[in-house]
Amino acid sequence: MQTRTAEERDAFHNVWVIAEHRWGETKAVTFELLSAARDLADKRGSEVWCILLGDGVRSSAAACIASGADVAVVVDAPALSEFVDQTYADLVSRFIATYRPEIVLCGATAYGRALAPRIAVQVDAGLTADCTSLEIDPESGDLLQTRPAFGGNIMATIRAATHRPQMATVRPRVLDLPTPDPGRSGRIVEEQIEPDDVTENVRIIRTIRDNTGTVPLADARFIIAGGRGVQGKEGFELLKSFAETVGGAVAASRAAVDAGWIDYAHQIGQTGQTVQPRVYVACGVSGQIQHLVGMQSANLIIAINRDRHAPIMQFADYAIVGDLFEILPAMMDEIRQL
Repeated sequence: MQTRTAEERDAFHNVWVIAEHRWGETKAVTFELLSAARDLADKRGSEVWCILLGDGVRSSAAACIASGADVAVVVDAPALSEFVDQTYADLVSRFIATYRPEIVLCGATAYGRALAPRIAVQVDAGLTADCTSLEIDPESGDLLQTRPAFGGNIMATIRAATHRPQMATVRPRVLDLPTPDPGRSGRIVEEQIEPDDVTENVRIIRTIRDNTGTVPLADARFIIAGGRGVQGKEGFELLKSFAETVGGAVAASRAAVDAGWIDYAHQIGQTGQTVQPRVYVACGVSGQIQHLVGMQSANLIIAINRDRHAPIMQFADYAIVGDLFEILPAMMDEIRQL
């Protein structure tokens, strides 16, 4: 990475959010990032810019401005209807060279994890991945980026003191959504896509959407999760029955996934998904920090575990000491009678 002098760093201004727009909608992580960006920009005395790339994205500019953006940079073109990371990275890198932002934020999603590293390489910047919080150092003005480290056993705060822009991806659902202000004013900057901006190295053959009918973890209001204490695939069948009873979704710890009891798509934690349900029931989950970072924003956490000293029992709002194979059927019987 290129080390920049203080004078060179002073030429970079504003906080950017790279919007995630898929399937005709701007994803919630974009608005979570705008909320954080607004706080960071206010502390730096700068503006929030939201970068919207895609086909039909111009209609989202007003919502981004209402959620904290001062400027919405829009590239609305049929050539961007499918997400191709190289094309998107080339566009954003060109804009960074032109406008010189101080901070660039992306969601730590499949979209952001594909896009942000390419941008960082092209603009010769550092990138901190999977952040759970962002702050501004009151003395230096540097971006302080906090993320789990060393297998999730500690939280590390990272800064790129001599590099610009400072780049980070942030896990979804760890930041608060802003309260939109429809009366808020901002600028819309229309940028054009050039023929050379579209890579010919990648061609989308077909896009298949998940239509399994199950409740996606990211959208679930009620999640029941199993860990090593579920003891096997049969135990997860009990959790699935419970989820069907309450209209919820089934999740798992890494230990359960590694054991082959359930697919990786259900994994919660540092190396899985981050969720923010109203209710999270952890069954036989020990509660190591790697798992907690993925579900700590749940409104209500209920833990069921035979080990009263398991970390999850100290973290939960309600801790039930006992056998989940006795407790869950009893709970389902009570729920069915409501």
